Amino acid sequence: MKLRPLHDRVVIRRSEEEKKTAGGIVLPGSAAEKANSGVILAVGTGRVLDNGEVRALAVKVGDKVVFGPYSGSNTVKIDGEDLLVMSENEILAVIED
Repeated sequence: MKLRPLHDRVVIRRSEEEKKTAGGIVLPGSAAEKANSGVILAVGTGRVLDNGEVRALAVKVGDKVVFGPYSGSNTVKIDGEDLLVMSENEILAVIED
C-alpha cells in the first residue's frame, strides 16, 4: 500500500458487513449496516503535543479495532478498495484475541 498517514491518523480496512441477522434473516446489501470494526493497515508517527514532543500511538499495524458508527468519515479508494482514514482518538477499543 502506498498510503502513509500523518501524525495521529490511522488507515483502516473495514470488516465485512453482516449479511445475516442474529435470527438468521438474510439482509439485502442496502439494508445491511456497515461494520464498525476493522484492521489497521498503517499508522502515523504520533500526536504532536503542545510542547513539541511526539507521543507514539497506542495502536499498531494489524490491530483489530472498534470505532463509532460515524467515525472515519474520510474514505479513500486505493487499488479498488475503500479504506478509512481516521484520527486515533476516534478508535474506541482494540479487540484482543
